[in-house]
Amino acid sequence: MAKSYKCKKSGFAFLTGMLIFSSAGYSESDAAQKRELKRYPIAAEVLTTRQRTLVEDSLARGSKRIFPYEVSKYRKYGYGTWHYGPGIESVKRFDIMPSAYSAASVVNTAKLLNFFTITDIHITDKESPAQGIYFGYKGGIISAYSAIMLYTTHVLDAAVQTVNALNKVNPIDFGISLGDNCNNTQYNELRWFIDVLDGRNINPDSGVKDDPIPGAHNDYQDEYRAAGLDKSIPWYQAIGNHDHFWMGVKPPNDYIRRTMVGNSILQMGNIFTPDGYNQRDFYMGNLDGRTRYGNVVGAGAVASTNPPKIASDPDRRSLSTGEWMSEFLNTSTNPVGHGFNKEDAARGFACYSFEPKRDLPLKVIVLDDTQRNDDPEGDIYGHSSLDKERYDWLVKELDKGQAEGKLMIIAAHIPIGIAPAGDEVGWNPKAPMTEESLIAKLHTYPNLVLWIAGHRHLNTVTAFKSPDARRPELGFWQVETASLREFPQQFRIFEIVRNSDNTISIITTNVDPAVREGSMAARSRSYAVAAQQIFNVPTAVPYNAELLKQLSPEMQSKIQSCGSPVCK
Repeated sequence: MAKSYKCKKSGFAFLTGMLIFSSAGYSESDAAQKRELKRYPIAAEVLTTRQRTLVEDSLARGSKRIFPYEVSKYRKYGYGTWHYGPGIESVKRFDIMPSAYSAASVVNTAKLLNFFTITDIHITDKESPAQGIYFGYKGGIISAYSAIMLYTTHVLDAAVQTVNALNKVNPIDFGISLGDNCNNTQYNELRWFIDVLDGRNINPDSGVKDDPIPGAHNDYQDEYRAAGLDKSIPWYQAIGNHDHFWMGVKPPNDYIRRTMVGNSILQMGNIFTPDGYNQRDFYMGNLDGRTRYGNVVGAGAVASTNPPKIASDPDRRSLSTGEWMSEFLNTSTNPVGHGFNKEDAARGFACYSFEPKRDLPLKVIVLDDTQRNDDPEGDIYGHSSLDKERYDWLVKELDKGQAEGKLMIIAAHIPIGIAPAGDEVGWNPKAPMTEESLIAKLHTYPNLVLWIAGHRHLNTVTAFKSPDARRPELGFWQVETASLREFPQQFRIFEIVRNSDNTISIITTNVDPAVREGSMAARSRSYAVAAQQIFNVPTAVPYNAELLKQLSPEMQSKIQSCGSPVCK
């Protein structure tokens, strides 16, 4: 029988900060912070995908094909429905273990670390005049438009509450967001993200106040109170390409920056052609926040489109990398800065490391492997990339961790070794360092356990086997976490445990936010299913796994007591 967890409201550590919308920042002393708004609670039953999964319903044969923007027709034509399916057990994988290894009598003996990852929520200001709606509203690019744009803060709030519930059953040591908090590098998008984690009031409306369905707490524009992450759980942050590039694909130029805070809808060419970013062939469109379904307006060819004027908002301003990092210093959850500090923010260096537990010899290396804004002109800026400064910093951190006898995890937005160089999600072919040289260097560190990433919106596990069969401890794992935006809108829980033979296991499990029926997050799930059916893009199928890792003799000895009251 599937085990369920009942979440009681009194058990959550709700935070007291509230959202204040102003270009000058967020003041705890402001009188508006004292307003107590309604929360959107999640379902009482919280289960992981090991116990049940979400399955999109098949469309009836002959169902009418509709455009993604025809949201009012979803239910009529059977789009967006789903049901629960059976759970998925963890697959034990020994890919990087010695060829003769047998786990027949091996058991998990001690918990070392428990953490969660979220990624690619793409918090979206749907009323911004500078989104890329034109490229997706009739099909094409799901990340440019889907009706999920209306509810991104609500999904994040539900995910945070689900983490809180899981934490009560199995305490979580830390969490990390792997990037693409923002959809379009906007200040208000980032503030909504941080404020959901902080448990503030969230007003997901920009420009002038809209209320498509009169009354409170009944539509996507209504202000509400986020639950906030349990104060006992520190959380950290990595940077993604959408966090500092326009729509994740190009450095914002002066025209983009002016348009973001202006009242005219963005004009753009085909961004996938050499000079499309500098063309003005198409209006990118806007979502009308006065309408129940966020109707698309002002999208189309310049010659045949008469776009409306949009209420401007200074909080839509584009953030530089340093400005983006600095916002994490304005928080009420722990740690202040969430890994970033003033000095690194001043130079836009988004790399750091931390040690999550005093009694565990393990460090997490948070690496910015996105492209730089000053990279040579190319196609889209969605590749993984390292310049010499970041590569040298990474090597120094790995050398230090190895010398100190610490297990190591690398956390970055973009995965490695999953596509040819130059592919849209592959390595930047113009980077000073090659992907092959990076992987070869990583294979020299026996204490490197894991690379965790987002970016592709997929759930995958990649084994990087040791290049030397005599030293299997030089192998490491890579685990990707799916997007909180696209179906099935999941995050991951990781447990690292010591085994009876002093190997370690990385047990990784996908989790669906426990949305309450009829809630905003439930509506978002329905729209995510509909988008999946209409766009027909690859689904992030849940993948749960127990990944074994061989340790060096030195580390085997070091972790023998870890997980007990005394850890050497």
